[in-house]
Amino acid sequence: MKRIISYNVNGIRSAVSKGLSDWLLAADPDIVCFQETKAQPDQIPVELFEALGYHHYWFSAVKKGYSGVGILSKIKPDHVDFGMNVQKYDDEGRTIMAHFGDITVMSVYHPSGTSGDVRQGFKMGWLDDFLDYAGELRKTRPNLILCGDFNICHKPIDIHDPIRNATSSGFLPEEREWLTKFFDSGFIDTFRLFNREPKQYTWWSFRAGARSKNLGWRIDYQVVTPPLENRLMRAAVLPDARHSDHCPTMLEVDF
Repeated sequence: MKRIISYNVNGIRSAVSKGLSDWLLAADPDIVCFQETKAQPDQIPVELFEALGYHHYWFSAVKKGYSGVGILSKIKPDHVDFGMNVQKYDDEGRTIMAHFGDITVMSVYHPSGTSGDVRQGFKMGWLDDFLDYAGELRKTRPNLILCGDFNICHKPIDIHDPIRNATSSGFLPEEREWLTKFFDSGFIDTFRLFNREPKQYTWWSFRAGARSKNLGWRIDYQVVTPPLENRLMRAAVLPDARHSDHCPTMLEVDF
């Protein structure tokens, strides 16, 4: 059994300063997928992760202090792919992928559209391209585990106020329709296989009281392809971790 944690850390250096390495020691995941690292590789205190027994791989945005993804693994991957070979996305450090035998684990950070129409348009273009990319990837790597911040709530159960947020980026009808199409194309929302209850969120705004009142959104996912469904053991969100405005998600898989 392997425990895989996905965590948008909203700045890896900030998260480390808030005790991330001690938390990882206690949680003891086999693989960790980070998003929004906001650092160049030479700015990351990798010695802390090496001391915990992890191999580490990072894919940063060209723009400093922006985006970026990473993977930690106690198992040395057979191979690591950095990016999608699409420059406009790779310049933003959106994907990194590690291969372990017949299993592939990706850390992915989908764009946000909250800053305005230009970025929302970029996000929608990314979503279409990512759907095609993931579909092609499945042809050669059928056992996929995609971990990351998708920046989309799927259903009303996944957001604290679906009515007022109906026109908010992250809960727009076209974004939710894309996520339905993504799942229908052959990807499984592992959290909802094990958890049907509402008010289980992974992100809270910095607005005063949002987290303490659980006024959140579930925008972070661990998604698998159908061949892995019978190998899933548990999925959960871990809201007690407080190194970011997100909380980690956790998946246990038999491999």
